[in-house]
Amino acid sequence: MAEMVTPEELQLLIQQTFKVEDDFKALKKSYEHLQGTIENVVEFLPNAIWILESEGTVFLENSKAKELSSLLELLTLEEDDNEISFDDRYFLIKKSNYQDKCLLSATDITEQKRKENLATMGQMAAHLSHEIRNPIGSISLLTSTLMKKVIPKNMPIVFEIQKSIYRIERIIKSTLMFSKGVKTNMERISWMKIYDELNSAISYYSYAKDIEFIICDEDFELYGDVDLLVMLFSNFIFNAIDAIELDEDDSGVIELLHVNSEKYHRFEIYDSGVAIENKKMLFEAFKSTKEKGNGLGLILSKQIAQAHGGEVGLCDGERKGFYVLIPKQL
Repeated sequence: MAEMVTPEELQLLIQQTFKVEDDFKALKKSYEHLQGTIENVVEFLPNAIWILESEGTVFLENSKAKELSSLLELLTLEEDDNEISFDDRYFLIKKSNYQDKCLLSATDITEQKRKENLATMGQMAAHLSHEIRNPIGSISLLTSTLMKKVIPKNMPIVFEIQKSIYRIERIIKSTLMFSKGVKTNMERISWMKIYDELNSAISYYSYAKDIEFIICDEDFELYGDVDLLVMLFSNFIFNAIDAIELDEDDSGVIELLHVNSEKYHRFEIYDSGVAIENKKMLFEAFKSTKEKGNGLGLILSKQIAQAHGGEVGLCDGERKGFYVLIPKQL
């Protein structure tokens, strides 16, 4: 005959059942809190995080990982730490295993790779510029001598050679300046000095179309490095010439205007040439939207303006143009 359960034993059993249930609820609450904490930590991390089951299914992922779900499809659990190119970006992939789980992280290193590539390209360009500089100097000297002795009908040929040499010398100077950095020699200068230098530079620049140059010819005083400011403005003017050369019209107009304000000299450069194709590439080193471009003109102009305490940028409005701000005092 089965032993009878006393009321006291039944009461004790019920109390133990409630205690087990309370312990289970507390344990479940603690687990949910721990899981929430882990999810918050994973979400807080700056890189994409996946925690995978042994068969490869996703156990946990943050929002950055969800945005890169297509990248996860390219990864395998057998891969070691490596770099991968995906969607025009570079990612550093790292892997870690714990028990039956695998943790994968993807860190966007696109900017780091870009800087590494720029440094490498800058070093190569600087080395080539040094190698080219001496023979170009000799050719320039010989051309100047030839200009004094050549017969009049051949003068245009020699002059075109000088224009080509001038262009190469500008590329060399820009490349070396980019690799070494912009250094200023600040002094009080007259705008008319820059004006004369710009007109001289334009005369050495090759172009086939009929271009009208409207350059501010009022005299005023600036505080800056005259050679660097000439390079800054000539870069914008030469870009404008190239844009007009690519246009369908047989003629064009380039304007360099000056607007005086309390703290800044504001310059605006407009041209009637072709529109800018990719505005995001404008101030990227070694990237050019032009066939003739070396990709350093605008980035150097920006660095020169910043070295003077100013800035450059695109003008607002319908007209295609750039602005340059140069402080009246550094």
